[in-house]
Amino acid sequence: MDDHDSLLTSGQDNKQMMGMDFHLPVFPLSAAAILAFLIYALIYPDMANAQLGLAKSWSIEHFDWLFMISGNVFVIFCLVLIALPVGRIRLGGPTAKPEYSRMSWFAMLFAAGMGIGLMFWSVAEPVAYYTDWYGTPLNAPARTPEGASAAMGATMFHWGLHPWAIYAVVGLSLAFFAYNRGLPLTLRSAFYPILGKYTRGWAGHIIDILAVLATVFGLATSLGFGASQAAGGLAYLFNVPNTLGTQLAIIIVVSVLTLISVWRGIDGGVKLFSNINMFIAALLLVFVIAVAPTMTVLAGIGTTAMAYVTNILPLSNWIGRDDATWYHGWTIFYWAWWISWSPFVGMFIARVSKGRTVREFLIAVLVIPTLVTLVWMSTFGGLALYQVTNNIGKLAGGIDDVSLAMFHMLEQLPLSGVTSFLAIVLVLVFFITSSDSGSLVIDNITAGGKTDTPRGQRVFWATMQGSIAGVLLYGGGTTAMSALQAGAVATGLPFTVVLLLMCASLYMGLHRELYGPKTSTRAAQPL
Repeated sequence: MDDHDSLLTSGQDNKQMMGMDFHLPVFPLSAAAILAFLIYALIYPDMANAQLGLAKSWSIEHFDWLFMISGNVFVIFCLVLIALPVGRIRLGGPTAKPEYSRMSWFAMLFAAGMGIGLMFWSVAEPVAYYTDWYGTPLNAPARTPEGASAAMGATMFHWGLHPWAIYAVVGLSLAFFAYNRGLPLTLRSAFYPILGKYTRGWAGHIIDILAVLATVFGLATSLGFGASQAAGGLAYLFNVPNTLGTQLAIIIVVSVLTLISVWRGIDGGVKLFSNINMFIAALLLVFVIAVAPTMTVLAGIGTTAMAYVTNILPLSNWIGRDDATWYHGWTIFYWAWWISWSPFVGMFIARVSKGRTVREFLIAVLVIPTLVTLVWMSTFGGLALYQVTNNIGKLAGGIDDVSLAMFHMLEQLPLSGVTSFLAIVLVLVFFITSSDSGSLVIDNITAGGKTDTPRGQRVFWATMQGSIAGVLLYGGGTTAMSALQAGAVATGLPFTVVLLLMCASLYMGLHRELYGPKTSTRAAQPL
């Protein structure tokens, strides 16, 4: 790193207080904004939901073109980087070694990225599209072979290359500037080639604060709604009343396990639970393939892949769409949601990716998860559509309750009680890994990029996530949770511009690393 770059790492020191090590002004302003939102949502839940819902709808309806164009840009940008000579750059320098095995590395990034969503939407989403629950993709006729192809192709579109490209842009940017340029592991560092010394000032503060809010609100939303879904599964299997008390009990249990995981650190916490996740998920996947009409499921993988390839271009189009209701309600919502989650997932992926080459990083983060998702969606979604078309079970009537779709599908297979219980366990463990990795990310940002903060500080943020979800669910119910979700999605609009700038900044940094003056890495200091 040259003397000019060193300006960034010689910023103001962190504040040590009550066993905490936090960065000014990111930590106090983030905490104040979170507290202000809690008070507002609890006192005026209907007003908060209405106002933030309008902000979400306005963002989606008026900037659908920006979301769609940006999503396409991110995919193309990542694929181009894989092919370019910059792909051979190693994160951390030529002699850097990976800290985790490929299997553990992949398990962690996948569990943090979207594992929980696959549990619910792998069944519910294709069935919803096929039965015209809320419109059909590309106006394909419902309950027809064309509708089935469009349903599986659209499902893969939402969970394949595009979301992972969003995560890859953020993750690679943060990893490169932290490990190769010696900058702190925080969002603002990715913009140093563009902002220069101003990254230390309010421009950088605002970027980090927005990242904290998006992460906290996104995780709390998932935990709150996920508790409702898990409670629905328990009611379905064991007749446990799906009440507010049950949902709060689930949040408490998940939060306690998250605290234990956070206390144990990445190796003893996220890594352990992520490996457990992958084992249970693989077990469930293999079992379903074995007991279902196996040839139908296996053939469905090729059919889904073909549907994805056939429909990816028309689904990526933003001009003259005839399926506007479906397009805005599903695709643009998803894009805004993935982008709002990108600071959290991207930073966590960066945290565990030192020692990988740019090419290896992008293939692992972009291509491999898409292939795994293809197999998963083809198995569960394809089997669900098989049940619908053959009038088997409750799914034949369409989607009644999204949280129960997976259980309705498993009900028609042998040992449904065991597999449904495994599905609930998998959901809860995915919650733990997401909450744990999110706590580590928030801690990084609010500590100015430090990764060796006191354990109590990580515990504080893990507690905050569970508390926010529990308090909002208890005080404002689903209305307050919907307001929180709308707020998280609305942050996707400004972050879309942030990510586009990040692409430019990353390319500038990679080009300079490969063709410019030689640089050296050193330990980063907080901004």
